[in-house]
Amino acid sequence: MNGLLVGAVFGAVFVVVNARSPLNTGAADVLRVAACLGAAAVVAMWFATVRKERSAAEAGGERPAAEAGGKRPAAEARKGMFGRGYLIIVAAEVLLLFGGLRVLALLDRPEQGNVAWVAFVVGVHFVALAPVWKDWSIAVPGAVLTVLGVAGLVLASTPAVSWVPLLSGMLSGVVLVAGSVTFGWRSLVGAS
Repeated sequence: MNGLLVGAVFGAVFVVVNARSPLNTGAADVLRVAACLGAAAVVAMWFATVRKERSAAEAGGERPAAEAGGKRPAAEARKGMFGRGYLIIVAAEVLLLFGGLRVLALLDRPEQGNVAWVAFVVGVHFVALAPVWKDWSIAVPGAVLTVLGVAGLVLASTPAVSWVPLLSGMLSGVVLVAGSVTFGWRSLVGAS
């Protein structure tokens, strides 16, 4: 659920920052509120899942982590998620993100293209993490964000450049929030 929480928060930020003109103010406000409510729902599901896991552990007679040598099986599984493969992908993401933004600035590309580059790099990061984490469900939003990023980079070279934040930014945020809510709900219902 931690990844869903991060996805929901960053998705809401994508929407809040990028829901703007050429959308009318009313539509932009509705999208911002919906994204924030979606992120809040994921936060609530996160707390509910943590409470259910604790209750199940206590009912199963598991000792607190401190008494069990400080580690639990779930903690061990999570530790493997953040190994060398993860660190390499995140390092590459940071380099690509900031290096790419610098290159776009040096090429005197429109500023709106920056959000498209961010969406592209974040999308590729999800696709790259799928085999490392052995979780192909994250490849789907990753592929969508990658496509939205590429589309925005192409659109940034046209007279419709003002639509790039909506296409690559706001829609990427909607994908992240909607995916986080969907998978969070599935996780919560499945944990029942």
